[in-house]
Amino acid sequence: MTNAIAIAGRQIGADFPPYIIAEMSANHNGSLDAACAIIDRAKAAGADAIKIQTYTPDTLTLKSDLPDFQITDGLWEGRTLYDLYQWAHTPWDWHKPMFDHARQADITIFSSPFDTTAVDLLEDLNAPAYKIASFEAVDLALIRYAAATGKPMIISTGMADQDEIGEAIAAARDGGCRELAILHCVSGYPAPAEDYNLRTLADMADRFGVVTGLSDHTLDNVTAVASVALGAALIEKHFTLDRSGGGPDDSFSLEPAQLEALCRDSRTVWQAMGEVDYGRKSSEIGNVKFRRSLYFVKDLKAGDVVAADAVRSVRPGYGIAPRYLDQIVGTTLRRDVAACSPVLMDDLAVSVLSQA
Repeated sequence: MTNAIAIAGRQIGADFPPYIIAEMSANHNGSLDAACAIIDRAKAAGADAIKIQTYTPDTLTLKSDLPDFQITDGLWEGRTLYDLYQWAHTPWDWHKPMFDHARQADITIFSSPFDTTAVDLLEDLNAPAYKIASFEAVDLALIRYAAATGKPMIISTGMADQDEIGEAIAAARDGGCRELAILHCVSGYPAPAEDYNLRTLADMADRFGVVTGLSDHTLDNVTAVASVALGAALIEKHFTLDRSGGGPDDSFSLEPAQLEALCRDSRTVWQAMGEVDYGRKSSEIGNVKFRRSLYFVKDLKAGDVVAADAVRSVRPGYGIAPRYLDQIVGTTLRRDVAACSPVLMDDLAVSVLSQA
């Protein structure tokens, strides 16, 4: 299994904090200023990267009103595909100022190309990685073309079955990609949490041997945060300044406070996962003294035999461990002891350790 990839110097894998991608998509709503503001807010929230989409309506579909090209349900009901992509696309002449702005803000920016001309544009901008969208995961020629750049690649797997995922991975490898990640994804907008079947993440990592993450289209952060505990090394969520902004993707996107919470909480989960460790933790050291131990509950003299009613297991923990109680009962004292004093090995004429 591939343990890690790197994008713009940031290591991504199970041994590193989850890589958080804020997907701008169409949430600029036709404003370059809004696009730059989204970049700034993603950085402020703690995201590792901002991702955009590089297409025009003509690179995605045909300008047709025929039934095949009509959207008849869902968020975009009543539009044609061409109209939707005309509304949602990021103009190509915005790309350079957006890349420049992201670099000034010190946040990684890359894109999903939807055809070879988009890859060419992004190469001119020195994009550090490529993301293949779920709907394009079956476009093996596009995957090979992007892979030939030698850049790291992320492939979303929404709607793809095992064979199709395998074919996409093979195309990426054949094209020259050496750093590859795949994202478990449900291509519903929004998607219900129960559709995600997060246990699939571990199987994907084992089955395909690549870094694995989650592209999450649910309306909150619960699914994404939970995915970290199941091995997600990357998380992608749509991001907007205002969920009520009226754009194509606003309604199922995170707002700044939610993105900040995702960045914080997913990294907390990753830290909490740690490793298998039964040892005493640093935060517990100060509380060891409050564990139970054995204490005398009567005044006794040297030479007395310790009866069962003379000792108890109580807090604090300055005496010997309660597991020695049976061995202590019936032993003889070497010295006087007072009630409420801890039972110590030196109090006893015979070491109970040799009897344990």
